[in-house]
Amino acid sequence: MLESIWFLPLLFATGLTAGLVDSIAGGGGLLTLPVLLGIGLPPHAALGTNKFQSSFGSFTSTMYYRKHNVVSIREGLVGVIFTTIGTVLGAWLVQQIASDFLGRLIPWLLLAIAIYTFVTPKFSDKDSEPKLPKNTFFFFFGFLFGFYDGFFGPGVGSFWAFAFVMLLGFNLRKATGFTKLMNFTSNIVSVVMFLIGGNVWFLIALVMGAGQIVGSVIGAHLVIRKGAKLIRPVFITIVIITTLKLLYQNYF
Repeated sequence: MLESIWFLPLLFATGLTAGLVDSIAGGGGLLTLPVLLGIGLPPHAALGTNKFQSSFGSFTSTMYYRKHNVVSIREGLVGVIFTTIGTVLGAWLVQQIASDFLGRLIPWLLLAIAIYTFVTPKFSDKDSEPKLPKNTFFFFFGFLFGFYDGFFGPGVGSFWAFAFVMLLGFNLRKATGFTKLMNFTSNIVSVVMFLIGGNVWFLIALVMGAGQIVGSVIGAHLVIRKGAKLIRPVFITIVIITTLKLLYQNYF
């Protein structure tokens, strides 16, 4: 299929759909990675190309949220720094050891998040009292989630959004905006690591990246207009789908 030009519209449409979903609740990789593998990319090239194309969407979403005063890059700078450090270490370490243990553990953590989000009334458009100082939060979770995204990755957007709401007291719209900033950070750092290894296919990444830009603008616009009443059901759906996929992949 890689020899045919006809797969390019499919890749654009996949990038657009993934960018739309990602900008609202994360989980776009559930769409893009299977497609990249399905058209014949080797696994490492699929991972690298997927990170590259998704960085277009996370960057576009971040800039859109910034323009509409949902996210402040200065406010999240400490998180960006420690996410970068964690991602570099995670991407290096995953090449040294197997990630089987995380593969079996993460679905259960995601399932717990989905259940909690479903039953709690706290995921709303209103800020609440923070439980941690902001810099302490970014120091710890920037490193932790950055490391996780570099090492393994699935569900990291869900973890970020959940942590922002529960520990920093962000409303769900603001949590989504800051999640995209941190996602872009770990994406672009991972891209550098894959570029060094020669595992990015540029034509495919650029076509999907163009779709990501369009989808991300649409999704971010919907988040700003609709807020928690849109994000919450999409968030729960994506977390459940991610959980089921990982359970099937790692246990069956």
